[in-house]
Amino acid sequence: MENVATENLLVDINEGIMHLTLNRPDSLNAFSPEMITGLKQAINQAKLEEEIRVVILSGAGRTFSAGGDLKTMGKKEPIEVYEHLGELNELIRSMRDLEKPIIAAVHGYAAGAGFNLALACDMILAAEDSKFVLSFSQVGLISDGGGLFFLPRLIGPYRAKELLFSAEPIKVDEAHKLGIVNHVFPLDEFQEKVSAFAAKIASGPSVTYGFIKKIADQSLVSSLDEILEQERITQATVINTDDHQEGVQAFFEKRKPNFKKD
Repeated sequence: MENVATENLLVDINEGIMHLTLNRPDSLNAFSPEMITGLKQAINQAKLEEEIRVVILSGAGRTFSAGGDLKTMGKKEPIEVYEHLGELNELIRSMRDLEKPIIAAVHGYAAGAGFNLALACDMILAAEDSKFVLSFSQVGLISDGGGLFFLPRLIGPYRAKELLFSAEPIKVDEAHKLGIVNHVFPLDEFQEKVSAFAAKIASGPSVTYGFIKKIADQSLVSSLDEILEQERITQATVINTDDHQEGVQAFFEKRKPNFKKD
């Protein structure tokens, strides 16, 4: 497939890992139409190419992303905002629909829709200098980009509303305690730690991971009976995969399994 890298989005694929880097450092990686389009194309590429097993999303320069571009704030007509958020919503849906793990690697600030973009990923790894900010209410806006879906389900509606009302920055240690962040790493070791974490995930059973992601996400809006049935059907499917057979054989041979794409 044609490389989807653009000036606003860097794309690197190596050893089963697609690394996407938001690349507007002078604007703190604020979203641009080109960036959103590039991300949608990259996620589609990850969906189509079997050798891509994990996606990492990070930001160039001194921060992850400031979210919406402040230079355009207060200058857009309602129809422009509606259409822009339509494009962003398509990206968020494609990220959740991708049956492969997406890791947000956050350093500096993840603010506004940048924070919500990280929440749309499956895991968040954060550098020790990270802060998370939902400042929408300070400019008379609501959270967008899925923030009002992901955050209440992650930390509960009462805590989420407090953070959205106050717009106070969330320090990385608090974000970790709240369950927003999976792991916190020293800044000088951050890239190395993220790469090692992603490599470990990439070496796992990718078909199984896809089912886990899909069912876990469905659990947010499904009943217990619906999830039990999904587990039942899916387990009867994955029992026949090469990954399962390899995992069982490795267990009895007391070695690390060598999972491959089915």
